[in-house]
Amino acid sequence: MSGIQSLSRGLIILDWVATAERSVSITEVAQKLEIDKSSASRLVKTLVQHDYLQPERGSRRYVLGRRMYQISWQLLNRMPVREKAKPYLYQLVRATGECSHTAVYSEGKALMIDDVEAEASLRVVGGIGRRLPLHCTAVGKSLLAFSHLPLPAVLEAKTPRTITNSSELKAHLARICQQGYALDDEEHEPGVRCLAAPVYDAMGNVIASIGISGPTVRVTDDRIEGLAQQVKHAAASLSAELGNVALPAALAGD
Repeated sequence: MSGIQSLSRGLIILDWVATAERSVSITEVAQKLEIDKSSASRLVKTLVQHDYLQPERGSRRYVLGRRMYQISWQLLNRMPVREKAKPYLYQLVRATGECSHTAVYSEGKALMIDDVEAEASLRVVGGIGRRLPLHCTAVGKSLLAFSHLPLPAVLEAKTPRTITNSSELKAHLARICQQGYALDDEEHEPGVRCLAAPVYDAMGNVIASIGISGPTVRVTDDRIEGLAQQVKHAAASLSAELGNVALPAALAGD
């Protein structure tokens, strides 16, 4: 096995573990790479030695290691949109009383790159680095609707309210484009509502989505429109700071 081939196989393993959203075994690695188990074991143990993988507690399977998370944090902290968006997240928390967040598109998911928690005792706690479905989260649907990304091949039902029919989702995304914001109405988590709007760069490309999340006892039907205006205003202001001067009417309007 050449050095280059070993490196290539190691990178394939890391990419697979990162996107699989579950632990993997030596046997699965061997099958994935079409190599024998002893070779797969050596590759995995090398990655473990350098903290890129680590054993899953209580099993003989493996998950991403500490070094991968350190690299992820370093990359997130270098994202210009993350730092530019932060003041607007705090602004949203003050204006709405709910937790706010920024997400970007990453390999078929919405990657949460920043979170600001509200002070309320009952709140929706997020988590930087989470990768969320596009079809049933507000940040995900906002990215889908305004970026014209391809629909996910599988529309997994996270709750009874999740849209799992592609035709229905397309119609839903068209309505999102008209109103300028996306709503997750208990589609990803029961008892949680989220709103989000797209962020544009100077060239008119959607590069992120910012929004808020809160419990349904506070994010009630009569508050949704007002909260949506707050989110749209924050997204429009951030887009303008990033150089965008031609926002769609649905996002720029009050």
